[in-house]
Amino acid sequence: MLEACLAELAEAGYAGFSMESVAGRAGVGRSTLYRHWNDRLRLVADALELLNVQPARPAPQAGVAARDRVEQLLTHLSRALVEGPVAGVVPALVHAAEQSPEVAAFWHEYSAHRRRALTDAVADAVREGEIRNVDPELAAVALSGAVFYRRLMTAEPMPAQDVRSLVELVLGQGG
Repeated sequence: MLEACLAELAEAGYAGFSMESVAGRAGVGRSTLYRHWNDRLRLVADALELLNVQPARPAPQAGVAARDRVEQLLTHLSRALVEGPVAGVVPALVHAAEQSPEVAAFWHEYSAHRRRALTDAVADAVREGEIRNVDPELAAVALSGAVFYRRLMTAEPMPAQDVRSLVELVLGQGG
């Protein structure tokens, strides 16, 4: 049902997305769907949380730089925006957020929650002296924002080889 939710959202957009269409795509009755989710935004939230698996926050390890953890998370984001269940959903939710305050509140909260791992990795890099003293939240927004921009506003997603250059540009040399 969750996979059907994201596929329907990506194909129909939020305005054309309905619980009935998800039930039909999943091959279940509407009552089955409504037994688990009473509205479509809650269904979308659960689908994103369960199907958009973010790498676990890499624990600091001897010999593994915090900066490498930043790159790992950013590479995951770049791939997730073009591959897998979230790729087609992001444009639909961005558009829906412009139309609905409820969707906007959900999308902003979800994005901030997902960005937390990146913010924490940047904070680790600052604390470990690997990069200059930057605001971790602002740096995470700049890093993830560039990846989202490439996905949503240009014809090409962020190439994997550009992630390292982006991290260097935003975070600079080691502290």
